[in-house]
Amino acid sequence: MNELEIKKKLIIISILVLGVITFGTVGYITIENMDILNALYMTVITVATVGFKEVKDLSKAGKIFTILLIFSGFGVFAYAMTIGAKILIEGEIREVFKKRKMKKEIDALKNHYIICGYGRMGKILSKEFKANKVNFVVIEKFEENVKDEEGILYLIGDATKDEILKEAGIERAKGIISLLPSDAENLYVVISARFLNPKIYIVARATDEEAKNKLKMAGANKAICPYHIGGLRIAHTVLRPNVVDFLEFATRSEFTEIQIEEISISKNSKLVGKTLKDAQIGREFGIIVIGIKRADGKIEFNPSADTVIEVDDILIVIGKAQNLFEFSQVAEGKENI
Repeated sequence: MNELEIKKKLIIISILVLGVITFGTVGYITIENMDILNALYMTVITVATVGFKEVKDLSKAGKIFTILLIFSGFGVFAYAMTIGAKILIEGEIREVFKKRKMKKEIDALKNHYIICGYGRMGKILSKEFKANKVNFVVIEKFEENVKDEEGILYLIGDATKDEILKEAGIERAKGIISLLPSDAENLYVVISARFLNPKIYIVARATDEEAKNKLKMAGANKAICPYHIGGLRIAHTVLRPNVVDFLEFATRSEFTEIQIEEISISKNSKLVGKTLKDAQIGREFGIIVIGIKRADGKIEFNPSADTVIEVDDILIVIGKAQNLFEFSQVAEGKENI
C-alpha cells in the first residue's frame, strides 16, 4: 500500500465515520424530536456501544432506528480499525524489509563511494552520483534526513565510528567523501578511513586553509573548502561569465550534450604507444584531448599531436556523451580502433 493509497483509504474512512454520525444525529432529531446535542450524544454512545443511559425512552421507531445505527456503525468502525491496523502493520513490515534489502545491497557493493553526511552538499553529491550511475552509500546520523529519499542506500549512525564505516563496506570502497559539519569529525573520518583501507581515495570538507592542511596531513587526498570555492565561483561569474557558463554546461550532469570527462588508458588498449596524431581520436570519435595526467602525477595541458599515449595515462577530454563512452571502451581495451 503506497502513500497515495493510504491517503485515499483515510479519506474514505473519515467520510464513512462522519456519514454514520450525521445519519444517527439527523435520525434521532427526526424520529425522537431531540435537540442536536442529545441526538449527537445518543448517536455516539450507540455507535461506540458504551452502554450509557439513554436520554429518553425510545419509541418503537426509535428502537428500530437504533438497531440499524448499531449495525451500520459497527461495520464502519470495524472497517476503520482493520484498515488502520493494516496501515500500521504494513508500514512497520515494509520498513523492516526495506532495511534488510538495503543491507544486502550494501554488503554486495564493490568499488563504490561512501558519503558521510546528508546535508545540502551530501544531497547535491548524491544527485550527481545517481545521474552518473555511480554506486554509493550514505552514512547519516539522523534518519529523518534521508529515509524518504528514493533510490539511495543509507546507513543510520555516526560516520566517525569504525563499525559504521565497516558496515558501509569501507574495505571494498573506491572512495569516501566526508561532509560532516565540523573539521574534527571530518578529521576523525579521514584517519579511520585511511587506517581501514590504505588505498581508498578520500575527499574531505574543510572550513578554512588551516583545516585543509591538517586533513591532508591526516591522509585525505583532497580537502575542499566550500566557502573558498563558492567565493571564487562568484568572482569568476562576474569577471568571466561566459567561461563559467561553458564549464557549467560541460560538467553538470543534466547537460548531457557536451561533457568533460577523464578516461584512463588500460594496458590492454590499442592506444598505448601511439601518438595523439596516430590515434586519430578527434577524427574517429569527434572529441578533443585537452590534457593528460601521467602515472607520476605530471599534467600536460593541451598536448601536441606528437604526444605519446602511455599505460595508466588519464586523458582529459571533451565531447558528446555517446562519443566519450565509445572512446572509453577503446581506452579500456574493450574495442579496437
